[in-house]
Amino acid sequence: MSDNDSYKDMLAAVQAFHDKHDFRNTGGEELAYRVALMTEELGEISACITKGKDTHKLAEECADLFILLIGTTIAADFDLKAAFWAKMDMLMQRDSRMINGRIRVSEFRDT
Repeated sequence: MSDNDSYKDMLAAVQAFHDKHDFRNTGGEELAYRVALMTEELGEISACITKGKDTHKLAEECADLFILLIGTTIAADFDLKAAFWAKMDMLMQRDSRMINGRIRVSEFRDT
């Protein structure tokens, strides 16, 4: 494992995992399958929160989801880092509102 925590290093680590298990040729990079895996991980994250599990378990489940997200960038061949910064720029321009007692940031469309 690298001591460096850059996105480039994380991407390389996930690529090595994909290569080790030949995901490209064995269905591991099929996008609908990856969505199902991400849904499963979201369920596990939800269970950690609703069942009061410790933050170590929550962190582990979030890491699983993050690894799947990075793997999806490999499978679909897009630049997540560029997409992240483009989206952050967009989000920083948005307004927020309190809705049902919680903050919401969105492109509010008043109809």
